[in-house]
Amino acid sequence: MKIAILNGSPRKENTYAMCEAFAEGAKEAGHEVEILNVGKMKIAGCLGCEYCHTKGEGACIQKDDMDQVIEAYKTADMVVFASSIYYFSMTAQLSAAIQRMYCIGKPAATKAALLLSSASPNVYDGPIGTYKGITAFTGIQDMGIITACGEENKSEAKLAEVKALAASL
Repeated sequence: MKIAILNGSPRKENTYAMCEAFAEGAKEAGHEVEILNVGKMKIAGCLGCEYCHTKGEGACIQKDDMDQVIEAYKTADMVVFASSIYYFSMTAQLSAAIQRMYCIGKPAATKAALLLSSASPNVYDGPIGTYKGITAFTGIQDMGIITACGEENKSEAKLAEVKALAASL
């Protein structure tokens, strides 16, 4: 199975560690994994211009790093959304990438997972709601949601949980 991990964090910290643990578990299970660090990419928000659905034949009029994400999203069997929580939301970078996926609508992926890290408890409702909306709209099967808060971040137990989820696919 080909897995695309969309890491929305601009920092190489907690979310990054979760992505690496997921990739390690998935590779050990024989899957092909690509981590796209969308948190460090230049991705503008969707303009709502409808170019993609009129003249663009599914391609966005904006030319930026989103082209890499779209290619991975179109060809992956599974997509993993990973984000730090910034003020009760996924990072702006991952949110922009998700909104720009509008140009292709439903991906080839049939499975998805969500990895979230934060410093505070009880901040996951918004991102989980967004994720559940995406999976419901696209018909993608939810393979699991893992959250890490405070000291759980980068802990051996939490990273083992993430790795185990990936290995179970």
